Parts: sequence; structure tokens; C-alpha cells
Amino acid sequence: MPLTNGAPAGPRRRSLLASVGGAALLTGCSDGEDPASDGARGARSVSAAQRIKARAARDSGDLLDRYEAALAAHPALAARLGPLRDEVARHAKSFGAAARPAAPASASPSPSPSASAASEKDTVRALATAERELADRRAAALVDAPAELARLLASVAAAGAGHAYLLTKD
Repeated sequence: MPLTNGAPAGPRRRSLLASVGGAALLTGCSDGEDPASDGARGARSVSAAQRIKARAARDSGDLLDRYEAALAAHPALAARLGPLRDEVARHAKSFGAAARPAAPASASPSPSPSASAASEKDTVRALATAERELADRRAAALVDAPAELARLLASVAAAGAGHAYLLTKD
């Protein structure tokens, strides 16, 4: 026999559960911060995304310079390095760097003394290492990037890892 005073327990219990559930939903949706701070958080996110994107563009530009120096020092590698260089140029452009036309090896900037002194094998190995390190940095940057930029970083990091593999494959 129920210990109530004769009133049905069902509706009261459901009302209580509904109100508790509603309160739980409302508090579950809040992170405890003032809603006015959402604008500041969004601005921080945008500025972080801009920094990540600028860094990615700069890194791709630096890698592109390395490819161009390698091609200038070793024109015989053009068939092997040219397509990878073109991909790196597209990556730089996708991050907002100024587009550069695909330059033939003869029109590339003059090679640095270290690039011209290195053997073809050493040059390719250095490019593979640079690709791998950059792919790793981009993978690490995924954590701080907004979703769309994270997808781009992941895609370009995967391409860089593929480039590193192709450069080490003989």
C-alpha cells in the first residue's frame, strides 16, 4: 500500500522528472561562462585560425623554395621533383600564399652553395625529411584548428607524408 495521502503519484513524479530533466538539459548546454563572452571566444578562434593558416602558408612557401633550389641544383631531378613541387605550390595557395607559376629548373632562383654541393641523393633525402617534419607539424596543429582548417591541414599533411614516402622510395 502506498504511503501517500491518496493522491495519485504518477503525474507528480512525471512533472518532477520533466523539470529535473529540463534543468539538466539547460545546465548541460552551458559551459558556465557568461554568454557575452561568446564573441571574445569567437574572435580568439578566428585569430588562432588566421595564425595557423598564415604559418601553414609560410611553411609551404619555404618548402616550395627548397624544391626550387633542389631543381636548380639538380635539373636531372625535374621529372621526379617537378610534380611534387607543383603540389606544394597548390598547398601554399590553398593556405592563402600568393600563387607562383611553375618555373622550369633553368628559371629557378640560383641555388644555395649547400644545395649545389649536395649530391642528388642527399638533396632528395633532405626534401623527404622536410616533407615529413612539416607533415608532423601540421598534424600537431590540427588540435587547435577549427574544423574546416583542420580538414585542410589533415589533407595537406597526408599529402606531405605521401611526398616523403615517394622521395625515399627507390
